[in-house]
Amino acid sequence: MHELGTIYYVIDTVEKLMVENDLKKVGSITLEVGEVSGIIPEYLRDFWQYARAKTEHFQETELKIEMLPAVTYCQDCGNTYPTVVYKKICPYCQSGNTFLVTGNEYNIKEIEAI
Repeated sequence: MHELGTIYYVIDTVEKLMVENDLKKVGSITLEVGEVSGIIPEYLRDFWQYARAKTEHFQETELKIEMLPAVTYCQDCGNTYPTVVYKKICPYCQSGNTFLVTGNEYNIKEIEAI
């Protein structure tokens, strides 16, 4: 249920940006969510509907979510591969000497001011 806290963090952050930039309305907010971030996009969407109804500025704001694929890098052979499919073991050389490159992020990518 950390998605509700995440949504309130987004609301607080965007409200601060609205004040700093003298914005009156936001048409949409685009979030980037990593495939292995532990954040469930459907929960974000549900909590967004709940939270935005309780705000002054976001009642008509659309939430857009872009999923970022999880990619792992193998330090032994230098290849990258899809993390979710192959986990920690490199499919090219079977090494476990790997680390996650992308896929655990959570970012506010874009705010559409109107």
